[in-house]
Amino acid sequence: MDLKLEKKNFVIAGASKGIGAKIAERFLEEGANVILLARNYRRLRSFSTKLISSFGEDRVLFYSTDCCSLQAYKQTRKKILSTCKKIDGVISNVGNGESVPDPIPSEKNWAKFWSINFDSALNSSRLFLGDLKKTKGSLIFISSIAGIESIMAPTDYSVAKSSVNALAKTLSKKVAPEIRVNVVAPGNIYYPGGTWDKKLKKDAKTVKGYIKDNVPLKRFGLVEEVADSVIFLSSPKCSFTTGSILRVDGGQTVSI
Repeated sequence: MDLKLEKKNFVIAGASKGIGAKIAERFLEEGANVILLARNYRRLRSFSTKLISSFGEDRVLFYSTDCCSLQAYKQTRKKILSTCKKIDGVISNVGNGESVPDPIPSEKNWAKFWSINFDSALNSSRLFLGDLKKTKGSLIFISSIAGIESIMAPTDYSVAKSSVNALAKTLSKKVAPEIRVNVVAPGNIYYPGGTWDKKLKKDAKTVKGYIKDNVPLKRFGLVEEVADSVIFLSSPKCSFTTGSILRVDGGQTVSI
């Protein structure tokens, strides 16, 4: 299927590993250009170099930045627009669910994980809505099923991700018809070095039992499966979809 993404420019915030990295690869495979953002410069540069060797240096840009800091993100946007004439889509993928199990985390901990999981998404919206309006583009947030149902995830993470969902729903009505806004909410996604990889190494029996008991498809999701959902939602083939929350969770959530 031709998704008609050739030569379009997509900003991916949180793109040096896992879901974000695979999203970047899939966009490139569809003929699009990518602008990759992440805080870890070494990892971002290493990954970007691999993409450049496969797809060409004219199709991959990368900037090390803190998307949780509006000021730093503003400066990065200026650099992006000095090279790219237009932005066709933004994927806000910054997130971290490795908080504490306390019912109410400490004030310091809450502020940290709120910034990572919500402020990064809000900043992407503040900075790029004007650019997306010009191209009638697409804004996609990578949230979590922890923001849809109570699945015993960390409280600060769950609340932040539910707020991302609310932000997307609200924006989708206020920026239509020029911009489409959607959410992809992954469930338990495995990749080497990721959260579930760490948990498996620590207690494989408990983790496998949890997946068996809670996920109808009886397995982890793959980063490819999340990425493919993002690519489709970003494409003109999905042009009548906005305000949606697409769950990629193997059937784990049960709310109607």
